[in-house]
Amino acid sequence: MAVQLASDEQMLIDMVRDLAREKVAPRAAEIDAKGEFPWDMKELLAQQDIFAMPFPEEYGGLGSSELSILMVIEELAKACATTSLLLCVQQLGSLPILLAGNDEQKQRFLPKLASGEWLASYALTEPGSGSDAGAMRTRAVKRGDIYVLNGLKHFITNAGVAHINTVFAVTGDEGTRSISAFVVEGDRPGFHMGKVENKMGIRGSQTGELVFEDCEIPVENLLGKEGEGFKIALATLDRTRPGIAAQALGIAQGALDFAVQYAQQRVQFGKPIWDNQAIQFMLADMDIEVEAARQLIYHVGELMDAGVARFGRESAIAKTFASDTAISVTNDAIQVLGGYGYMKEFPVERMMRDAKITQIYEGTNQIQRMVIARALAARK
Repeated sequence: MAVQLASDEQMLIDMVRDLAREKVAPRAAEIDAKGEFPWDMKELLAQQDIFAMPFPEEYGGLGSSELSILMVIEELAKACATTSLLLCVQQLGSLPILLAGNDEQKQRFLPKLASGEWLASYALTEPGSGSDAGAMRTRAVKRGDIYVLNGLKHFITNAGVAHINTVFAVTGDEGTRSISAFVVEGDRPGFHMGKVENKMGIRGSQTGELVFEDCEIPVENLLGKEGEGFKIALATLDRTRPGIAAQALGIAQGALDFAVQYAQQRVQFGKPIWDNQAIQFMLADMDIEVEAARQLIYHVGELMDAGVARFGRESAIAKTFASDTAISVTNDAIQVLGGYGYMKEFPVERMMRDAKITQIYEGTNQIQRMVIARALAARK
């Protein structure tokens, strides 16, 4: 599949590739080891207008194609999964405003998100409500010109660092049909940070709880209408899930690149281990998986750019295949390196830990297979 990009977008991707190699990669191990949010990487992406990519030009964005956004996430993830997630989550937390916000809301929130001055989060998950959104307990009660929000959100990326939080809450008694979406600013009284999680991977990305205790938000912060929140949530995830696939792809490609370089340099029995056919075949299989994932992901990007109305199946396929590939390829990369692959001195063990989350967030791969199966059943 020949990738078609505008010349300015290709220049941007080339710039990001150099940036990832020169600025991001040298920080990746330290970000992982310290487990601290990488504010320097956030500023780097803001300065290079990378946060502006998903936003229309009228709000200070670049109006980039979805394909180019996926390619940028891929390039960043080759070097550092945590840094790539900054762009993924900026798009995830902002997209509900783009999809369902009115003109006033877009003008109020999007320019500062596009500039990178503000960060966003997407608050759907709760302790008892992950894949089962119908079990949501966070509730928003309307009182005059405000909503009073009470509840707890769990496993939220950018918790405590986001200025804008897209929060989903129950406003009625009809399951998913009573879920509504709100924009909650980080400084609202009654809203505070809860537990910060200590994670296996993507350790520099802050994940934690959002706590709402009689948090008052104006009715002007309701996105769309009451009861439309679940629809907004699903529409958002269909469009952002390929970004997680691109993150998984970048992790896998980074691990493959390192394994190839290592195999060509590591000498055993008087010759590079690359000369062993068993190693060559292992690396070739890794390359096959990575390239197949890339084609699936780029295809979804092109579908979105073409304005295709429905691409949920393709999005689910790309995310599932790419994240499974990231696990298998990073596992094999460690095997190629042998004992060295197991050591933190080399990046592939970090890449394997980072890869695991791509099978889980924005819909587990088991849920994605349910989406794919339903699409199969619906075929005429």
